[in-house]
Amino acid sequence: MTKQNPAGSKRPPIGNSDRNFDDLAPRFARNVYGGLKGQLRLAVLERDFEECIAPKLTAEPLEVLDAGGGQGQFSLQFARRHKLVLCDISEQMLALAKAGAEQQGVKGVEFLHKPVQALAEDAAHRGRYHLVLCHAVLEWVADQQGLLAHLKTLVRPGGVLSLTFYNRHGLIMKNLLRGVEPTLLKPQEFRPHRGSLTPTRPLEPAEVMAWLLDAGWQCLCHSGIRVFHDYQLTPESQHMAPEALKALELKLSREEPYRSLGRYQHLLLQRPE
Repeated sequence: MTKQNPAGSKRPPIGNSDRNFDDLAPRFARNVYGGLKGQLRLAVLERDFEECIAPKLTAEPLEVLDAGGGQGQFSLQFARRHKLVLCDISEQMLALAKAGAEQQGVKGVEFLHKPVQALAEDAAHRGRYHLVLCHAVLEWVADQQGLLAHLKTLVRPGGVLSLTFYNRHGLIMKNLLRGVEPTLLKPQEFRPHRGSLTPTRPLEPAEVMAWLLDAGWQCLCHSGIRVFHDYQLTPESQHMAPEALKALELKLSREEPYRSLGRYQHLLLQRPE
């Protein structure tokens, strides 16, 4: 939830820069993938990959890019069979990814300390990748449509983009259920605190889908991530066993209206041949 300003205080403007998580890397790692929240995120991603694009990943070795990959929690598994490049603007997040790879015994990953935009300008990477992952990055960048255009240049024709982004509807609903008027409904007042993990630029799913379809992408799969878990705000609503909750999250993740309330949206998109 976005905290309210103390009386007389001012939030800094969001500005035109992209978010670097050097200052919050350990906390980000703990909050995003630690505990049940992270398990639910991974469960939806793994289900979507298995059901929608597994046949496309049978050739070996494929070229895989994790763009803005952070710790590589989802992508490191690909390095066991494929050629994985993981890039991020945060040196601290890359250090966590390298430690994770070492802990898992994963070798051969190429770690790049640079933004996705710079990678797309490198001729060696343009049109190279069979699979590009860009998870929870779009909501932190200033030029969102520009980032999507850069990602398309990295995917080879016939290749796949896995995109997740923070859902504007989910943040509004969470605030409403807490009895707080969402500042997101007044964009000029929405300024998450610097130390908050609330994304600076939550997205409208329908708008993102329109951008992608206009750019020629074919949507293979669309799921919501955490479509009800995050709205269980009272002890009475939190009695469901984790495995039962996970099964119900997976069941409802592609059904409306639940999908549109997911805190994150996941899209698998194919670039036409």
